[in-house]
Amino acid sequence: MAELVKILRRREVERFTGLRRSSIYEGMGEGTFPRAVTIGRKSIGWLEPEIITWQQQRIAQRDAQSTRPQRQRRRSKSTEST
Repeated sequence: MAELVKILRRREVERFTGLRRSSIYEGMGEGTFPRAVTIGRKSIGWLEPEIITWQQQRIAQRDAQSTRPQRQRRRSKSTEST
């Protein structure tokens, strides 16, 4: 028997991800955000495990960036002369 998966409505997805509706749909169009599933004639939702995976990918991306060596910033000429 298949395991039940929670389907999140848009407002829940916005709350969990911090994204607004336009960013969610833009990400879906670009393939960078999970696609919604149809749950009724005028209803869609997102599978909770896919949203969790998306969040984990963002966290891993952030952590990978924070482990890179930081480039030293060049000082502007105005601060060098003081």
